[in-house]
Amino acid sequence: MITSRQNPLIKYIKSLADKKVRDELGVFTVEGVKSVNESIASGFNVSKIVGTESGLSQVNFGTIPTETVSDDVFKCISTDVSPQGVLAVLDKPVYGEISQSGNCIFLDGVSDPANVGAIIRTAAASGYLNVFIANGADAFSPKSVRASMGGIFRVRIYTGSNEILSNMIKMPFVIADMNGENVFDFKVNESVCIVIGNEANGVSEFMRNKATYTVKIPMENGMESLNAGVAAGILMYQLKK
Repeated sequence: MITSRQNPLIKYIKSLADKKVRDELGVFTVEGVKSVNESIASGFNVSKIVGTESGLSQVNFGTIPTETVSDDVFKCISTDVSPQGVLAVLDKPVYGEISQSGNCIFLDGVSDPANVGAIIRTAAASGYLNVFIANGADAFSPKSVRASMGGIFRVRIYTGSNEILSNMIKMPFVIADMNGENVFDFKVNESVCIVIGNEANGVSEFMRNKATYTVKIPMENGMESLNAGVAAGILMYQLKK
């Protein structure tokens, strides 16, 4: 059992809270009994599971290497408010050619990791396979992974610049803007890519110039905007019809 916070493995796991480190090593972490069990069942490569005796007892880890740590040590590597005593280290997935059938969603500078995770969760639930993330929060940060509620294992995530990602997508772009057509009256007979903009500044000029359609979510009582995750959810379900 590891009882020292200075143990190399513990230092390694703590370092994965840094996006730069995650990107360099191509790994990320998931925490909690349900999430770790989902990661094992997902087909992602789980390289290590670390937990307390109680936490590990609730995980179906099979032949995956495990390391038992003390409660105190686990608290120092946990990013959860209420640690469940187990986390897994996974390789980031690498996806190949993009399917051009079925709607997808494009996050254009969405900066809040909780919003990114919530959108991934809704994308998975509503059947949107591909999620593109440009200049925004890291989908593989602990906060995003937690907010995705397992959605991270059920969609394909592509990250990069607006230019690179938009050139990968061959379907029309739909952006949300208060000057657009009411989304509840909008009809389209082809697959589309929904663009969700930055929480404060909206959709970038670059993606506005790419848009084929512009829609709005009607609002009442003087409200002018919705949370990015809420808006994305409305648009994903409405435009799936």
